[in-house]
Amino acid sequence: RVQLVESGGGSVQAGGSLRLSCEVSGGTYNNYCMVWVRQAPGKEREGLVALDTDGTTSYADSVKGRFTISEDNEKNTLYLEMNNLEPEDTAMYYCAADLTFRCDHTCVDAYCSTFDYWGQGAQVTVSS
Repeated sequence: RVQLVESGGGSVQAGGSLRLSCEVSGGTYNNYCMVWVRQAPGKEREGLVALDTDGTTSYADSVKGRFTISEDNEKNTLYLEMNNLEPEDTAMYYCAADLTFRCDHTCVDAYCSTFDYWGQGAQVTVSS
């Protein structure tokens, strides 16, 4: 069974940086579509970035140029590097994995809800 464990959340001031980790066990991450998703209180789930099995990435406009997904094959771990953080980035961040023919960062049409494997989440709080 695939398990995902996030770490690295915390509190920073606007303009600061954080790096989230998503350690994958029970499977190899590059066999799955991997996504980073966030959800703020009272807001809809937002897909941020997807990493397909062929290495293709796609980013939401809201984070493009500020967030970067990276990977460590030996550690079977994905990272989300977040720079120039804004108060609007405050949310719970999740990584998720799925065996899907469509690997997309968007969460429209309940797409994100179809993912089979989710981490427990990491809280990111950005103060102004």
